[in-house]
Amino acid sequence: MAQREIHDELTVDQYTLGLVGPDQEWAGTVADGGTVHTHTPPACWGPMITPSFRGGHEVTRPIAVEGAEVGDAIAVHIDSVEVTSVATSTGSMAERDGAFGDDPFVDHRCPECGASWPESVVEGTGEDAIRCAECGANASSFGFEYGYTVVFDEDRTVGLTLDDAAADELAQDARENMAIPENSRQHPILLYKPSEMPGTLGHLRPFIGNVGTTPPVELPDSHNAGDFGQFLVGADHDWGVESEADLADRTDGHMDSNDVREGAVLVCPVKVDGGGLYVGDLHANQGDGELSLHTTDVSGKTTLRVEVLKGLDLDGPLLLPNAEDLPPIARPYSEAELETGRALADAHGVDLHEEMGPIQVVGSGATINDATQNAFDRASALLDMTEGEVRGRCTFTGGVEIARLPGVVQLTLLAPMDLLEERGLAPLVRDQYGI
Repeated sequence: MAQREIHDELTVDQYTLGLVGPDQEWAGTVADGGTVHTHTPPACWGPMITPSFRGGHEVTRPIAVEGAEVGDAIAVHIDSVEVTSVATSTGSMAERDGAFGDDPFVDHRCPECGASWPESVVEGTGEDAIRCAECGANASSFGFEYGYTVVFDEDRTVGLTLDDAAADELAQDARENMAIPENSRQHPILLYKPSEMPGTLGHLRPFIGNVGTTPPVELPDSHNAGDFGQFLVGADHDWGVESEADLADRTDGHMDSNDVREGAVLVCPVKVDGGGLYVGDLHANQGDGELSLHTTDVSGKTTLRVEVLKGLDLDGPLLLPNAEDLPPIARPYSEAELETGRALADAHGVDLHEEMGPIQVVGSGATINDATQNAFDRASALLDMTEGEVRGRCTFTGGVEIARLPGVVQLTLLAPMDLLEERGLAPLVRDQYGI
């Protein structure tokens, strides 16, 4: 990577066309300890219905972090997440026969003229609004199996699902209502105006669905994870791979964990020099598991502080969520609990490990079981523990949470602080949880 000007603060407003990898045009370089500001367009639905995209998201161009080298890690402090859309549409998806080859998220083609990744235009509203610019056919790969439109209150605290008339009204000015950034190339999903489940109120809690570092091979941005990556195995397009082993270079940026929100710290592996941090796929809310495979995609602004952790050599991300987002069993000990523990230890002649800190290891795979095994493997390598010890500590002081079905998990445990000191993670953990 060529030397670039280093910025203490860097604002990024350019996006890729659905891909992540070292060959994407870089957005610039931010200082170690510097701040990144983004305003990103929605995903997944907008890119999914825009046939020129090569992946299911529209994320920022990669951002280099000063001094980050392969084998390091980048700690991303999520200082703020702000929703700018006033409404969105979402639901479970239905694939349109003939509008794709191997993969409806990646391998788009016009079902009439056969053009690959055709340019498209918008004609009216509804699920037939996205038209091939060459032949005029409905060129989108997706419709809704079950869909709904949601409008947000001014403070973005709740969302309300709408009926036909209200959804249609929002669709008439879809781009503005979704606050699509100027440089975005997607069609807004509000155009589809689904209206099932009207009158339902939902709590909002915005988070970042796809944030991480650049993999050393080019991948569709939505497939930079062990579960969605399965679509690439055996695929006959430019990003197809031969076997699941070829997915080892992923960096698991596409997590869809609703804990990756304001106040959390995400620690990402560096697999290309500079790191190549990217951001996208903000969601207004989501229940654990993202059971429809999609949720309330929104445009939004983020403020992220970055710092390089030298030599940490991670395979996948670590998450330090807000304390209230930790499983109760994994929260730091209170002083009263420590006093009780000391008395128990004295009574039984055991040395009490008083300094323990919570960490979450992200794992991904074809299924939840595969993702959990991946997290066990990563935790074992990080903490130099046997799998049995990892399982024991997770059972006694943590657990496993589902970020997304079919295969992204957060494996939580209280880890001895002396081990975290050795790995260079203790300052982050102490600061995050006041230990």
